[in-house]
Amino acid sequence: MFEHFGFGKFGAGFRGFGHGEGHHGFGGRHWGGGRGFGRPFDHGELKLVILALIAEKPRHGYEIIKAIEEQFGGSYTPSPGVVYPTLTMLEEIGFATVAEASGKKSYTVTDEGRAYLESNKGSANAAMGRMRERGGGSGRAPQLVRAVHNLKMALRMRQQSGPMTEEQLQKIVAAIDAAAVAIERS
Repeated sequence: MFEHFGFGKFGAGFRGFGHGEGHHGFGGRHWGGGRGFGRPFDHGELKLVILALIAEKPRHGYEIIKAIEEQFGGSYTPSPGVVYPTLTMLEEIGFATVAEASGKKSYTVTDEGRAYLESNKGSANAAMGRMRERGGGSGRAPQLVRAVHNLKMALRMRQQSGPMTEEQLQKIVAAIDAAAVAIERS
């Protein structure tokens, strides 16, 4: 149960509150792969990956999220809560510029961002390579990962839309149970 090392008010060496391999814990790693269970990116690598993606072509935040998800073969999708603050930080430190059109922000790498990317080419290439490797060797069908994600999002949205009647709840539960039986028999 205690799997994650962390620092903070509990002191050095506190392992956090985990739930076993591959699950989230406070301050812990949350990705499985060739380097063991841990984050999909080491410290600073997401910044390099995003810079590399916007160096290829200008992109919106959502396009960056989808590009990373595709590289991982659908097995990992960075949250907007990680990507958008990173984009803001890249803009603030002068590594990216933003242009807004039709309510969407498009990010482009600056000369300073390209120079930083070039000076960290080895780390950027390693992160991009691991991302592709994990995507290709995950053994998970991207369509299946997408379908499960869609189900989770639909459930979350329905729960947030307000209270359900007992009849509505039973209908949802029956649909999920029927899908589970059909999947098990396939």
